[in-house]
Amino acid sequence: MTADTSTASLAFTVTRNPAAVEPARRAELLREPAFGTVFTDHMVGITWTEQDGWHDARVQPYGPLALDPAAAVLHYAQEIFEGIKAYRHADGSVHTFRPDQNGARIQRSARRLALPELPVDVFVQSLRELIAVDGDWVPSGADQSLYLRPFMFASEPFLGVRPAHEVSYYVIASPVGAYFKGGAKPVSIWLSEDYARAGKGGTGAAKTGGNYAASLLPQAEAYEQGCDQVVFLDQDRNVEELGGMNIVFVRKDGTLVTPASDSILEGITRASLLQLARDRGHAVEQRPVSIDEWREGVASGDIVEAFACGTAAVVAPIGVLKGRDFTLEQPAGTLALSLREELTDIQYGRREDRHDWLLRLDA
Repeated sequence: MTADTSTASLAFTVTRNPAAVEPARRAELLREPAFGTVFTDHMVGITWTEQDGWHDARVQPYGPLALDPAAAVLHYAQEIFEGIKAYRHADGSVHTFRPDQNGARIQRSARRLALPELPVDVFVQSLRELIAVDGDWVPSGADQSLYLRPFMFASEPFLGVRPAHEVSYYVIASPVGAYFKGGAKPVSIWLSEDYARAGKGGTGAAKTGGNYAASLLPQAEAYEQGCDQVVFLDQDRNVEELGGMNIVFVRKDGTLVTPASDSILEGITRASLLQLARDRGHAVEQRPVSIDEWREGVASGDIVEAFACGTAAVVAPIGVLKGRDFTLEQPAGTLALSLREELTDIQYGRREDRHDWLLRLDA
């Protein structure tokens, strides 16, 4: 589907939640927020129909959605989502990070899933509208932020196999702390050899729920093996990504290498970290990386560091790669944590934003 640009006059109505959380209770919930368990008082909704395009933009009380049992998303998984954060700066202002890139990525996901493309300016406006009513939910503790989850799904009640003629877009928000317990400590990775996250020509480059559903069983297998996360291979035994994060390798000459294929999600956190590395003079390569190259690189000393990265966790150094018949101790390095510090300093307003990545949401 092509981008719908008929939203220049799209206006949001606001209906306040009469049962909003009291300030004292909200402060308690913000003290140590666990990832994705507590949600703010409101959510954004926009409707799309084939006849009227994007319309009925609103901020409404957070609550259950009413879906027809025949809603196409329940039968054909026509659904996409995004993940982005809002950060409280020292002066109390609220900023987000590279929302234009998230807006462009949700458009790419929409194209792949045959959903209508939400204009990027409307995507950004939807974040502003939610912060305008729920800005007090943005926490101010160390490593804390408000995680914003925009998502879109086929809401038309229809059991024929075709793109839906009615689609719903929502944004919900959840205050969060560090994704992994213990912060940015090294994580252990299980190598999945029986399951694939996505395939060539599939939906791997789209941020759609089916990709994550496909990762849940191997993720459970990783837990059984005592590992924190799972990493997937493609049909040629090249490294793809973790269940929800990209992966980056650091060679002894300082070059950063990250897997590239049409079945890997284009991570915004990864792209930002790679840019910061380039700013420091590091070479960057985006190309296929086989599992053998990883293992042999560690054995020879050519690969001195590896880390996973994504919006939720930011950066997670990899300490161990475990497979059916091997355990690979990944050397600890300093570059991943140094890049993480630089990136989060920018996000929280503690360091100069040289690339104009930040956008103030509460202005």
